[in-house]
Amino acid sequence: MTFFFLVFSSLQLLLPASAEEPVVLVNKAVHELVVYEDGERTFQAPAAIGKTDELTPEGLFVIKVKAVDPYYRKNNIPGGVPENPLGSRWIGFDAEGTDGRIYGIHGTNQPESVGTSASAGCIRLKNDDVETLYTMIEEEMDVWIVDDPDVSMEVLYEQWLKKKWQQFLN
Repeated sequence: MTFFFLVFSSLQLLLPASAEEPVVLVNKAVHELVVYEDGERTFQAPAAIGKTDELTPEGLFVIKVKAVDPYYRKNNIPGGVPENPLGSRWIGFDAEGTDGRIYGIHGTNQPESVGTSASAGCIRLKNDDVETLYTMIEEEMDVWIVDDPDVSMEVLYEQWLKKKWQQFLN
């Protein structure tokens, strides 16, 4: 019996913890962001995406940067001021070979834009929502962005799990 326990314990160390890993899913087609953790949906919020389809990149990315009251370097606007379009939090990911400082999930000083196609490419959330999300996520977590009006978030999550297993097996 001890032998089987050791084999099972060793196998658990080798297998990916995908079902336990949290993941951020964004479906541009429905302007929605969700978080799954331990196989359960733990967060959901409406999201703004790029003004045009190509502005918000699609694919599997990794969170690289987290910031409270982010500085908006494009227009030299300090963090924490009402004029800052990034709102109260920045969660940057490595889209298109960047380091997490170009593409991200962030708050906004224009909450009426959330749920529309209005950004320069980032994912915008209302400040309350991005503050909640910020506490739930860690650097190196996956962010998967798709554009598919015909797929539910549950199916996207299952597809992400499958993708993680395929990465593990290759």
